[in-house]
Amino acid sequence: MPEAEALVQFIPLVGALLALLCVIAGCRAGTHHRLIDNLPTSKTTGVFIGLVELKGTAESSGPLTSYLAQGACVHFSWKIEERWSRTFVETDTDSNGRSRTRIRRESGWTEVAGGGETIPFYLRDDHGLVLVRPEGAKLEPRHVFQETCRPSDPLYYGKGPREAVSDSDHVRRFDEYAIPLHAPLYVMGQARERADIVAPEIAADPAAPMYLISTRTEQQVSSGFRSSFWGWGIFGLLLAVAGVIVRDAMFDLQLVSRWPLYAAAAAAYLAAAGLGWTWMVFNSLVELRQRVRQAWAQVDVQLKRRHDLIPNLVQVVQGLRDHEQQVQTELASLRAQAQATPPGIAGPDFHALKGTLVAIAERYPELKTDTTFANLHRNLVDTEQRIALARSYFNDIATHFNTRLETVPDRFVASLGAMRPQALLQADEFERAPVKVEFASAAPAQLTA
Repeated sequence: MPEAEALVQFIPLVGALLALLCVIAGCRAGTHHRLIDNLPTSKTTGVFIGLVELKGTAESSGPLTSYLAQGACVHFSWKIEERWSRTFVETDTDSNGRSRTRIRRESGWTEVAGGGETIPFYLRDDHGLVLVRPEGAKLEPRHVFQETCRPSDPLYYGKGPREAVSDSDHVRRFDEYAIPLHAPLYVMGQARERADIVAPEIAADPAAPMYLISTRTEQQVSSGFRSSFWGWGIFGLLLAVAGVIVRDAMFDLQLVSRWPLYAAAAAAYLAAAGLGWTWMVFNSLVELRQRVRQAWAQVDVQLKRRHDLIPNLVQVVQGLRDHEQQVQTELASLRAQAQATPPGIAGPDFHALKGTLVAIAERYPELKTDTTFANLHRNLVDTEQRIALARSYFNDIATHFNTRLETVPDRFVASLGAMRPQALLQADEFERAPVKVEFASAAPAQLTA
């Protein structure tokens, strides 16, 4: 008995440890909730390297066909379970030596088949496409198929195995989850450079705080993490107090008279939870401040891209334009000269000009700059759109950061790190002038007879 009493004394400690684990789990859920709320939604053409949040539809030129629902999708997983029942006859003897017999029945479900497949796909929004590689992501697909049937149903053996489990009731349950083609998705993950082309892709990264692909909306995902945060917190409080109550109950103590001790246990838990919450909020604000700085750096990156790219494109287009103008001028002059001295009349030999004309034709077969001008126009539009998206992203995340700094109780935690609001980017204060596209007039070609 002394050993048992000693073990009972550890029950409050076990409750405290479990409550601490609940605090950690709650802070983790709260961190994910704040991360989702802190990160602005990017457009596919505005995806830069780093953690991004996207919304769009799942697209693929070669989609999968799900096993049970037979629908086009980019991911599916299915399983088939079979119900079984067993009956047990148990005999025992009571304290008076009398035998008792009772019948106990057990039942359950056993998985008899299952599988699935996932492929890379594109996420489409109103600006474009971005490649998503779902390997390593937490997937939240839709429940697209659910049916329970008996052997008389064609589905029973049509999709399920011929063999039955032991003690089978010959009842099977079919379930399938999928991400259908064109389904709206919420994606949060790490963007990186693709290996095949100069474009971003979303893929797993061990250093990323989250990689989620969900058929739920952003509000639903955020609400789920918020509910987990409060659920873990309340459950931890119950464990912290229950450990003390269980110990007192096992010692037959008067629980009502022990309420100060229970209040002290609750207060100690709330203090630990408060420290955990402060740690979570402070780290969240620091991370948000770093993302604001990263967003500003992305604006500079896009401006540097414009500064380096556009002048070079203009030089290429101008060079092709000047070359075409020179060739056209030479051809026109040579043709006019050929018409001025036809065969049989004194002057330059007509046949002697054929070699020059052929040489010029071989030198520049297609005298067209339409494609180069079109390419320049596309790059101008794409570059300005990238800069606009980078500026908009910066203002969005800076606004959210400033709101956090002014909202109670976050403002008190922010004061610990002396955090200051971030000024927004305004057009009339933005001094970086755009690159002007100007074509210098080409020098006239000089021809000698």
